[in-house]
Amino acid sequence: MPATARDADGVLRLYRAQVGREFCFWDDDYPGPDTIGTDLEKGNLFVMKTAVGEIVAAVSAEEDPDVERLDCWTPSLRPGGEFARLAVSPAFQNRGLARRMVRHILETLKKRGYRSVHILVNRENVTAIRSYAHIGFRTVGECFMYHQHFFCYEKPL
Repeated sequence: MPATARDADGVLRLYRAQVGREFCFWDDDYPGPDTIGTDLEKGNLFVMKTAVGEIVAAVSAEEDPDVERLDCWTPSLRPGGEFARLAVSPAFQNRGLARRMVRHILETLKKRGYRSVHILVNRENVTAIRSYAHIGFRTVGECFMYHQHFFCYEKPL
């Protein structure tokens, strides 16, 4: 479901719960309130909640011009959207929530007119690499951005 301004604190808590976990390269500054605010303002933040309203997963649909400028993307699959900041509460891991969030964001991007999805995955994040390959993303390149080495993944919509 689309997030609202009332969800901002819960999303921030979810993001902070990721810091220090294996393969997570976030810190106390990123992603933070400004990132959440921008995602909310643009209608790009989506959350999953429990029956009592606890936010247990979040993901953002976005357009990142720096990512789109990479030369690895398939020209016939443009325009490409991107999703980022996929997070699942540690207490709700291994229940398929991340996969459900990815499916939702793929449908959202398709409805917005994108022909493909582009994501960057840290080269050391073997869990994400396996997951994205399992749902049909393919590696199309590598890059160094945001102080990290990434694999560039693409999936037609």
